[in-house]
Amino acid sequence: MNQFDEREEWYEFNQETIDALLEDGSQADADYTIEHHFASTDFDVLEKAAVDVFKAGFEVTDAEELMLDDGDTVFCFDAVVERKLDINLLNADVDKLLKIADKQDVTYDGWGTYFEPREDNETTNDVEDDSFYDEE
Repeated sequence: MNQFDEREEWYEFNQETIDALLEDGSQADADYTIEHHFASTDFDVLEKAAVDVFKAGFEVTDAEELMLDDGDTVFCFDAVVERKLDINLLNADVDKLLKIADKQDVTYDGWGTYFEPREDNETTNDVEDDSFYDEE
């Protein structure tokens, strides 16, 4: 099974994350910096994925090398885009990114963003799915 076949699960994650942000008091109409996460044990493969993600219209962060709990090394980068919390836009982004992940044989590991308070609330929380790192 390829990752694109799991898109319905990501759609559910997208809706749950949007709902959680709004329930916690985040602005419904704010522009959010959405950071989609990619990882691979092969830097060269990850680099090819980053090029495809850039061509798809996302900003790409520099790759980082992380040591996992089991001692293995993984390389990762974020695909960044400014979006409203619009389920249709997020689902379309996930579709594009899952196809790239499958094409380049890298792991798509969900997305995260930052809480945008409705009023003068100074709290900022990062909400994202770190399942890839927890499973390794």
